[in-house]
Amino acid sequence: MGTFQADEKPRTTSKKWLRWLLIVTGTFFLGMGIIGIFVPVLPTTPFLLLAAACYARSSERLYAWLLANKWFGKYIRNYLQKKGIPLKIKIAVITMLWAGIGTTAIFIVEAVYIRAILAVIAVGVTVHLLIIPTLHE
Repeated sequence: MGTFQADEKPRTTSKKWLRWLLIVTGTFFLGMGIIGIFVPVLPTTPFLLLAAACYARSSERLYAWLLANKWFGKYIRNYLQKKGIPLKIKIAVITMLWAGIGTTAIFIVEAVYIRAILAVIAVGVTVHLLIIPTLHE
């Protein structure tokens, strides 16, 4: 799909079947991102970015709506413009991530190899979040 910036006009596809597939896929990712707001282990930002990528290639109207959304549009724009993530969001996400994965690993999962996989995922996501610049508002 290539990269795009929040302030660029997206290039939408001319193939009608692909346009609808991208709209459905983008809406699915948007739903997953919204669910991720409430479920600590499910990531929100990657799903919202995938939704933005799908909408950018399928519907200028949906893409503009997503970037202008009052709840998460600002975070998507800041991420796409490489401005970063606010410190309080980083702290909240990392805390919820480790609480959710830690609880799962300790109380739900018995297999050691699955616990190890969960730990690797948590470390990977944490490192990724720490590498992203911190936005000072």
